[in-house]
Amino acid sequence: MLVAALAMAGCEKVDRTPDYRFRLTVEVETPDGLKSGSSVIEVETDGASEYAIPTPGRVSTNVRGQAAAVDLGDGQVLFAMLRSEISYDWASNIMFMLAPKYSGENAFEARYDAMLNRRSAIRVPRFWRRGLLRGVSAYPMLVTFEDIQDPESAVKVDPDDLAARFGEGVRLKHITVQMTDDPVSTGIERLLPWLDDFRRRNLDGSSSVAADATKDELKYTLSAASFSTEFYR
Repeated sequence: MLVAALAMAGCEKVDRTPDYRFRLTVEVETPDGLKSGSSVIEVETDGASEYAIPTPGRVSTNVRGQAAAVDLGDGQVLFAMLRSEISYDWASNIMFMLAPKYSGENAFEARYDAMLNRRSAIRVPRFWRRGLLRGVSAYPMLVTFEDIQDPESAVKVDPDDLAARFGEGVRLKHITVQMTDDPVSTGIERLLPWLDDFRRRNLDGSSSVAADATKDELKYTLSAASFSTEFYR
C-alpha cells in the first residue's frame, strides 16, 4: 500500500485541456485598399477529472481579451466582438468547433490536441454546415458606432452588406483565427475612451437590460466588458 501511495504521489497531474491563445483577424476591402484588425484572445480552461461529481470530465472556460477593431477611416471602426449573434461563448468555443472531429473513447482529447497543434490560419465559415447549428452564422457579432464618441449609437453590422453602413465598395473579405503565443491584446479604450465609464452599466446608462430592449438596440445590452474582458477584473 505504501509503495502504491508513493508511486501515486510521484505522478504529475496531466492537463488534458491546457490554456491557449488565438488571434482573431478581420479583413475588409475598401476603395482605399485592404484594411485589417486583429486581437489576441486567451482561453483559460479547467477540466474536471473523469471521477468528479456531479460533472465528470466537464471543461469550463474563461476568456481574456478584447474585440478586434478595423479602422476604416473617417471615424468609422468595425468591431468583431467576443460573442456571436446567438452565443456569448463564441470566443471560448470557436477554435474547438473548427477542429476536426474524432470518434472513439478519447475523441474529445484527440480533437483538443488537433486544435492545439494546428498553427495555420483558419478561415471562419460564413455559416455552420453540419449538425444542430447548420445554417447558423459562424461569425462573431460585428458592431460599429454611428458616432464613435456616442456610446448609445452602437449598431450591428450585416457581414454580408458592409456597404450599407460604411459606403460603396466596402465589403468583408474574410475572418480568420490562428493559434499564437503572442500576448493577449489590450488597449481598446484608446479607440473608445469613454469605456471606463461603463464598467457597471450598459451603454444606455442603465444597470440592467431594459424590458423593451430589442435585438437591434445594442445600447441596452452592451457594456465596457462587451469590448474587453479587462473591464470585468
